Amino acid sequence: MSATVVVAGASMAGLRAAEQLRAAGWAGPITLVGDEPHMPYNRPPLSKEVLAGKASFESLTFRPRASVADVQWRLGTRLVAADLDRRVVELDDGETLSYGGLVVATGMRPRRLHCPGPLAGRHTVRTLADARGLREALARPGARVVVIGAGFIGCEVAATAATLGAIDVTVVDPLPLPMVGPLGELLGTALLKRHRQHGIRFALGAGVSGFEGEDRVTGVALSDGTVLAADVVIESVGSLANVEWLDGNGLDLTDGVLTDEHLRVGGRPDVVAVGDVARFPNARYDGVPRRVEHWSIPTDTAKHAARVLAAHLDGAQAGLAPFAPLPTFWSDQHDFRLQSFGAPALGQQDVRVLDGDPDGDVLVGYHTDGRLIGVVALGGQAAAAAAARYRAELLKQPALTA
Repeated sequence: MSATVVVAGASMAGLRAAEQLRAAGWAGPITLVGDEPHMPYNRPPLSKEVLAGKASFESLTFRPRASVADVQWRLGTRLVAADLDRRVVELDDGETLSYGGLVVATGMRPRRLHCPGPLAGRHTVRTLADARGLREALARPGARVVVIGAGFIGCEVAATAATLGAIDVTVVDPLPLPMVGPLGELLGTALLKRHRQHGIRFALGAGVSGFEGEDRVTGVALSDGTVLAADVVIESVGSLANVEWLDGNGLDLTDGVLTDEHLRVGGRPDVVAVGDVARFPNARYDGVPRRVEHWSIPTDTAKHAARVLAAHLDGAQAGLAPFAPLPTFWSDQHDFRLQSFGAPALGQQDVRVLDGDPDGDVLVGYHTDGRLIGVVALGGQAAAAAAARYRAELLKQPALTA
């Protein structure tokens, strides 16, 4: 009997890894282990269409390919430990699973604020359970909403909350502009203006010092002494990698799971990592290992890692070039969309308007040493289409690292 491949994580990245293992020719047993009780589902709509009531929870579930109809699903089961030398993983019920190949796809969880005050009334947006609880809270008419964090999820949730009857929506962030980290000042300023035009308030340049209230939150205390009244608080302050179960194996787990240029973990040919938990060097840019939390990454990493792992299990060499994906993301907020291709965060020293105007539809280019490495469109469908036209140009550029 063939050795089993254990896929640690049963969300989109885990599902795509199983599908790509079959596509790469692996016909042996596959077991997917996931701590949620649900089959893999699409997460981006949780902060938008699902929260707004425009899409059902059921509509999010992915339809697995026929090739993985024979895989074993262990849902509602958490991984607690691994011994990579012995090739075993331990589950929360005490059972151990042996493997011939291991795919690390355990993903992320929301970071939480550790401030004084009650927990009730504070929400995150990562899982179906999170979205159900938040939608119920936002359905109460006249809610006062405070969103902590002006990144992608924070801005999306703020925009959605404003459409659901909240009388006041305030976004708090210690940085001076929304989404300034990934996008820079030019688009950060444009986003701030657009959100304010839709009635969103901002408290920028201030952190959170505590939460007011007895049994549940009634206000958010800021570091500058301001107290914002709140019935609903959404914490969108980043993510933590689910890697604790890998402790004790000599791996670099400082920010996700460090891999090599072929997504192999710790120099082991039988262990690969996929999805946003993987911290990998991208030969397309500077080769510095980074995690990438974009929707395209689970599929991109799964395709490459599956070929590498399947070749090892078959006693062959994959013969692949180093992994060099083109990151892609989009974000729908109010009546506009952000669409990006490439790595704009790496080109913020040279930002140029390629087309349009920041007050309308605009296409912005990000450069390193004069070379275009990322584009971001802000506006309607025409702007998004303009960004897409640069995708081929970005893909055909040679890698910056050998």
